Amino acid sequence: MNKINILITSIILLIAINDALPCTTAIISGKFTSDGRPLLWKNRDADEVNNKLMYFTDGKYTYIGLVNSNDITGNEVWIGMNSAGFAIMNSASYNLKMNDTTKLSDREGIIIKMALQQCATLEDFENMMNSLPKPWGLEANFGIIDANGGGAYYETSNRNFKKFDVNDINSAPRGYLLRTNFSFSGETDKGQGYERYDMAEELFSDASSKSNLSYQFILKEGARCLKHGLTKADLSNEISDNAENVKFVSFTDFIPRYSTSASIVIQGVKVNQPANQMTMWTVLGFPLCSVVYPVWLNDKHELPSLLKADETGKAPLCTMALQLKDKCFPVIRGRGTNYININALINKDNSGIYQKLQVTEADIFSISEEFISKMINGKTSPEDIIKFYKDLDEKISTTFIKMK
Repeated sequence: MNKINILITSIILLIAINDALPCTTAIISGKFTSDGRPLLWKNRDADEVNNKLMYFTDGKYTYIGLVNSNDITGNEVWIGMNSAGFAIMNSASYNLKMNDTTKLSDREGIIIKMALQQCATLEDFENMMNSLPKPWGLEANFGIIDANGGGAYYETSNRNFKKFDVNDINSAPRGYLLRTNFSFSGETDKGQGYERYDMAEELFSDASSKSNLSYQFILKEGARCLKHGLTKADLSNEISDNAENVKFVSFTDFIPRYSTSASIVIQGVKVNQPANQMTMWTVLGFPLCSVVYPVWLNDKHELPSLLKADETGKAPLCTMALQLKDKCFPVIRGRGTNYININALINKDNSGIYQKLQVTEADIFSISEEFISKMINGKTSPEDIIKFYKDLDEKISTTFIKMK
């Protein structure tokens, strides 16, 4: 290879690294949450920013999964939960296959779907992986929780995986594990997402010290964090009086990013708790311009209308959130999407997009907690879930109509 070709190749690789699509993820042991239920979180970044939920009946277990909107039949799933109380997600890793020339790759969504179809426990997942032909076409951190109280990351390359157990005091002394886009078993100082990891570690460590490791903490303080893990810049200090004052600030390597397409926390079940009481707290679209929606497994296999594909093939909540996102990122030429109009999002007179949506989200948390309490006490039916969805669809749609 001559010097010009080497230079071109190096530039392409540099661009690929800079444009790598990251995720920020976490597992929390039920031993360290206030209600004893484990948590699984994924802030998903993707080049396909349109997401939807799908309900599947094509495996041993029924399951709900996050799917790209252009994936009509749901061939790949990026986070999900099944009727055995098992939940799984992934974050891409970029330091596990440094010298691996295998061409087969990017099969993470396929593996997640397979696991949801047939796995009930961590052991089931391990057996499934060991039964598959190699190379696997993988470079990822798979995060899993199950109904037995189990929780672990599996740092997985083409031919093997290394397990990190969230209930092992040596791996997780404070009851949680975090992963972005590097693996602890991979090559040191390679991969991506160190800034996001550091910020997440700061947030989770503080929450742990206050006994506040909860799904609300993750969604409100983790998924939407506006503080930078490396520079410590806090964008909430950059705001002006109102939304009319346009002010652009750099928006790279925060936990939420321009490419963040969803944020989901799966609240698992305690041992002997029915699997249909698992809750998938779902934020579709850019998290700072969307609201949470709780979803449950049910005998009717129903999903909220706002979270599943409509006649356009896209989920309405995701569509509405992306429309508001455009107001925050009006510059699309060049590297304009690296800069956010912070005053459109938050400002001193509380007229920002995120600030308005948080009023509705607070109501959603309140009515959802009340409904979940009834569910745990056996006072709800599948018909009640469907009615809850319809009422919440109307509430959220009304909020977004007012935001236009």
